[in-house]
Amino acid sequence: MAVVEISHPEEGITLITLNRPEKLNAMTTELVSALHHALDEVSVDPHTRVVVLTGAGKGFCAGLDLTGYGVAPGMPHTGKVESGFATQKHIASLIPHMRSIPQPIIAAVNGAAAGGGFALVLGSDIRLASTAAKFNAAFIRIGLSACDIGTSWLLPRLIGAARAQELMLTGRIFLAEEAERMGLVLDTVQPEQLLERAFSKAREIMLNSPIGVALTKEGMWSALEIPGMQAAIDLENRQQIMATFSEDATETWKAFAEKRLPQYKPA
Repeated sequence: MAVVEISHPEEGITLITLNRPEKLNAMTTELVSALHHALDEVSVDPHTRVVVLTGAGKGFCAGLDLTGYGVAPGMPHTGKVESGFATQKHIASLIPHMRSIPQPIIAAVNGAAAGGGFALVLGSDIRLASTAAKFNAAFIRIGLSACDIGTSWLLPRLIGAARAQELMLTGRIFLAEEAERMGLVLDTVQPEQLLERAFSKAREIMLNSPIGVALTKEGMWSALEIPGMQAAIDLENRQQIMATFSEDATETWKAFAEKRLPQYKPA
């Protein structure tokens, strides 16, 4: 059984499902490696316009599997520090990997999202939750720092520093209703409605041009890292000129003139 499953429920939509339901999809080296591979695969798939990320069973992702992660790939593990650091980097590199792919990622949070699973939610571009979802910055509860896997950078930018500080310093569990109220998730629906809500949002995104969507994702993430407005505007200016001369833009304008939906070609 694959620990990460890739399926294509509709044209243009790729569903990535974390698939260790008996462990609430907790992270092992096998699962993290498989998720990296899945992101590599969809990033170069011209037929994938939007990615939906969810978990099998009752959990989204319970974070690090505390019963054993396994051996991370890469550097030789000559001691506890080296081994621990390799594991840390293996997991943490998922967040910039998620950012780097051109397709938006919609997190469909079906259950517990703790620790590293919480980070996967934060690293997605759009977040939806079922009423069964719950969240926490878990590592502070086991004697470590809550500043983990990009959480210290992402969470304050998504919900504001004051709320982020409280959630990270307490490590408390909060439910989907509160996550929606603070703006962390876009919408909360019944569990049986979650994937359809995610697919519906994906369809809405796919009404826009592939290059426009990819540039928007890239530009929004870059703007979060840019210290000054003028640098962001400079990037925007270049993006707009690039998009103007694209086949996608030509098709968009032609479809508008002909009063029809655009027919975008795979890249």
